[in-house]
Amino acid sequence: MTTAAPNPPWWTSAVVYQIYPRSFADSNGDGLGDLRGVLAHVDHLAELGVGAVWFSPLYRSPQQDNGYDISDYTDIDPRFGTLADFDEVLAALHDRGIRVVMDLVVNHTSDEHPWFAEARSAKDSPLRDWYWWRPARPGRRPGDPGAEPTNWRSFFSGPAWTLDQTTGEYYLHLFGTKQPDLNWENPAVRRAVYQVMRWWLQRGVDGFRMDVINLISKDVAADGSLPDGAVGPDGLGDGTPVFTGGPRLHEYLQEMHREVFADYADRLLLVGECLGATVDDARLITDRGRSELDMIFTFEHMVLDHGPGGKYDPVPLRLPELKATMNRWQQGLAEVGWNSLYWENHDQPRVVSRWGDDARYRRESATAWATVLHLHRGTPYVYQGEELGMTNAGFTRLDQFRDIEALNHAQAVLDGGATEAEVVVALSPLGRDNGRTPMQWDARPNAGFSSGEPWIEVNPNHQTVNAAAERADPHSVFHHYRRLIALRAADPVVQFGDVTMLLPEHPTLYALVRRLGDAVVLMVANLSGADQQVSLDPAFGDTADLVLGNYDRAAGCTLSELTLRPWEAVVLRPAPLPPTSPSSAAGSNDFHSRR
Repeated sequence: MTTAAPNPPWWTSAVVYQIYPRSFADSNGDGLGDLRGVLAHVDHLAELGVGAVWFSPLYRSPQQDNGYDISDYTDIDPRFGTLADFDEVLAALHDRGIRVVMDLVVNHTSDEHPWFAEARSAKDSPLRDWYWWRPARPGRRPGDPGAEPTNWRSFFSGPAWTLDQTTGEYYLHLFGTKQPDLNWENPAVRRAVYQVMRWWLQRGVDGFRMDVINLISKDVAADGSLPDGAVGPDGLGDGTPVFTGGPRLHEYLQEMHREVFADYADRLLLVGECLGATVDDARLITDRGRSELDMIFTFEHMVLDHGPGGKYDPVPLRLPELKATMNRWQQGLAEVGWNSLYWENHDQPRVVSRWGDDARYRRESATAWATVLHLHRGTPYVYQGEELGMTNAGFTRLDQFRDIEALNHAQAVLDGGATEAEVVVALSPLGRDNGRTPMQWDARPNAGFSSGEPWIEVNPNHQTVNAAAERADPHSVFHHYRRLIALRAADPVVQFGDVTMLLPEHPTLYALVRRLGDAVVLMVANLSGADQQVSLDPAFGDTADLVLGNYDRAAGCTLSELTLRPWEAVVLRPAPLPPTSPSSAAGSNDFHSRR
């Protein structure tokens, strides 16, 4: 097998596992997950074979947005434990060869952070300029409807400005009212953020996932003004052209790298969540020659089933659209940059419920979608419970929901005349709470997550869908994920091979070929509940060895007679292909030489 360049970054062959701490495991019976709960399950992660764990925020926080509103960057929230607990978990994971990535939220803080408390104390406060403050719109009194400095809409519904009664000015919050945006135009803010980063790196963490990092630069005019946005049906404006990928973003990221990350060489994983980012944006941010970040989270593939009314107006996924989107990112970052690969996280529903069949074919559709994802080029991310085939919450009442985004939306549409039943139907398919129900460890009450009442209801199907059952069944979703992770760790073709999409317009088959030198891997998945006959180019030959599949199948396959059962996915190794084959994409696949 052809090998890749020597000593590529560790994350090119690793799979990252995301832990949402409040829902992972509760050690003290208060109904909230904690660090000692994580400590009790590190061997689950080791058996799965992941190379890194990404922790959603563990910092002190009022928890208005479940920790994405930070009040102290250098301490652990007591709900989750102590710094000593964190150090113990860090050591336990490192002992098992698992790196640790911290979620870092530096576009905004909590309004209870000491920085903001000082900033709001007086207009002449030395920290006033650490946040975005503006007076009421000219000719309007503070607090009057429409008096906000701009008409921008918050990502969590309602205006993006809130009046502070202490000084009579408005502060900007692109998210919740308790999440004021930091002013990155101020170099003192940047120095304070870099100091926080150094503090955690010196403690031994191995990188950061940076929340909405491409919002840190706002396109502010020379006189300090910010423009209105195009008005939507709710009467509020779209400010994203002003604050998404702003004019100083790359300057800030390069400064961050120079001031903090340059001393750590290839030890770190640096991934940025980038709302609205394009392939061209990603090429700039992840080009190693530019010294910014290693990869970004894109959202293009995650909005394909959003209807005209957004995520709470879902439409069926069209598979050719997903393939086209994934392929555009695969080809766009083939020579410069690197992809992050995911179907699920704390902001997304469960893929088996979203695009699979969580009733009749739960195991098969969960493993099919896993196979599709992991056979692309990039670093895959597994969200807690995804490896068990956990499903959506199935909530039927509004009081079961906890997410601030969902509840704000619910209130807005209820005020507009919708019924509670209509709201629940809208929230249920794609709401963020679907990914936040407690981890299902076993069939005991509360799924073995907690001896107390969980902060959010446990999915009733935990009696059959749980880690104990999955680990005991060699054909389970868990063991399929384990085999996928092992394949990526061992096979340079899966790590670095070129990607060529096959059957791009087929409505139910997802097929691609990976090639590195003369070595070839072929992946075909039937993403439907009916048998599908596969017709491939004869250049692939007629026989292939089965590398991995989610059904029992003979070790050798006859490609001309390949029929896939409902939700069946196969990874095959055909004979080496000639240069004129369908997968003969150019490129050295030498990670370092391309940078």
